Amino acid sequence: MGFWKRLFFGDHTKLEDRQPNDTKKEPKQPSSAKLSANIDYLMNEFNRTSDLKIRILKKGNAALLYFESLVDQEKVQEAIFKPIELGDVEDISNLPHSKETLNLEEAITTLLRGHAIYMEDGSRKISQFKVTSSFNRSPEEPANEKVVRGSHDGFVENMMININLIRKRIENRDLNVKYFKLGKKTNTNVAVIYLDGVADPEIVQQIETRMKDISADMIHSPGYVEEFIEDQTFSPFPQMLNTERPDRAVANLMEGRVAILTEGSPTTLIAPSTFFMFYQASDDYNMRWYTGTFVRLIRLASFIIAIGLPAFYIAVVGFHFEVIPDDLVIPVKSSINEIAYPPIMEAFVMVVIIELIREAGIRLPQPIGQTIGIVGGLVIGDAVVRAGLVSNLMVIVVALTAIASFVVPSNELSTTLRLLTFPLIILAGTLGFVGIVFGFLFILIHLSRLESFGVPYFSPVSPLRIKDLKDTFIRVPLYKMNERPKDSHAIQTEAVGPSREWKKREKTGKPQTIESGTNQTTGGDQSVSSDSSSE
Repeated sequence: MGFWKRLFFGDHTKLEDRQPNDTKKEPKQPSSAKLSANIDYLMNEFNRTSDLKIRILKKGNAALLYFESLVDQEKVQEAIFKPIELGDVEDISNLPHSKETLNLEEAITTLLRGHAIYMEDGSRKISQFKVTSSFNRSPEEPANEKVVRGSHDGFVENMMININLIRKRIENRDLNVKYFKLGKKTNTNVAVIYLDGVADPEIVQQIETRMKDISADMIHSPGYVEEFIEDQTFSPFPQMLNTERPDRAVANLMEGRVAILTEGSPTTLIAPSTFFMFYQASDDYNMRWYTGTFVRLIRLASFIIAIGLPAFYIAVVGFHFEVIPDDLVIPVKSSINEIAYPPIMEAFVMVVIIELIREAGIRLPQPIGQTIGIVGGLVIGDAVVRAGLVSNLMVIVVALTAIASFVVPSNELSTTLRLLTFPLIILAGTLGFVGIVFGFLFILIHLSRLESFGVPYFSPVSPLRIKDLKDTFIRVPLYKMNERPKDSHAIQTEAVGPSREWKKREKTGKPQTIESGTNQTTGGDQSVSSDSSSE
């Protein structure tokens, strides 16, 4: 019973009951004045791995250690090896990117990050140099989040580049970045980004607490982090928004949400998230507001079509034939009479075939994948109809269902919609329209009770907040969105101030005034100081 309670009513464990484990301090191993002792310790700690290189310098009185698989060999040669061997520097600490330590454990950590360390016989000092190699692809537009208008760059696998893309769009001192190390064996870098003074400190603290509680050997992608910190892992609905677009991440940061970046992955997690956020796309805000509203309504209608159309067809042909118009009764009847098994089996066969074609198209190289899609959609579809295995109407229904599921801007929610098709097909095949009603009722209850970091998942519909409906089913003009959405729990609620005062001045016939010293007229030397009280 506890499983079903968590599934449909969420996990309401209080934040104070989720305290992080005691953080372990980095162990200390003091370095020795004997060079050979330090080298032996490091070699034993790394199990004498072959890619740890040791270069002996100064006739055996010094050594340079680094992982050849992590460093840039040219940087090591030009920035460290040549200056030391040629005697260009008297003090090694004067070299660029130099940092000193007396702890061998800290030296191990820096070696694993792609740094080089320099040690001398008779000295306990260990000099560290940042010579990490980088293999980065260009920040091109994500293949699964393309837009017609707007930015065409995207996140990459380098976390520093991703933070750079965010900071270029938010030139504000309040943008805060906090780093974490997750994974006992992998030590993956994770960054939590939020706008201080806008984001709710309780939500930020809650995210940090849950991340500190993660105890796993391997964390190497946002999917791992998501499953460890989301509220309800047994829910089919994603509770954190996944995006590879910097502009989409920045827009959510400005609303008071939190972004989580992981080294080695271009995917960014946005929390807290709501159901309607998954139907918002960057294109909505780069086109006319009524066009954006029309497109968004089509996306929301696709939710009903994607999960309910096959179930509706099965219920009609199996239980409620009377709802079909008289002119269509004979064509529909003749189409399904030749099929040897019931419509529910017919639907299952077609949905599984569509999923097989989709997976094959994704896994194969792009030219072959497109060919498989054409062959599967045309040749196999026509063949199964001619063989009498599937009716013409079922092919149309399943094709429309697949198209509707691909309309969703989020791949995570698109997968959820295809998954929910199967239980609704079973309910429709056993109980007809009553089963469909029960299925949608279960989904609605689950959405209403689900939470994302304490925020209602179905907000602003449940609980109802009229002001926040400006950017859910419709998209009003941007200057009308003067408040941040309530579901983001932003501290600073005002987002847009008076921005169309010029319209009021045009109506009243008052001339537009220009502030002295800030804006200059191009046609003359005179400038008029503005009086805010006159407006």
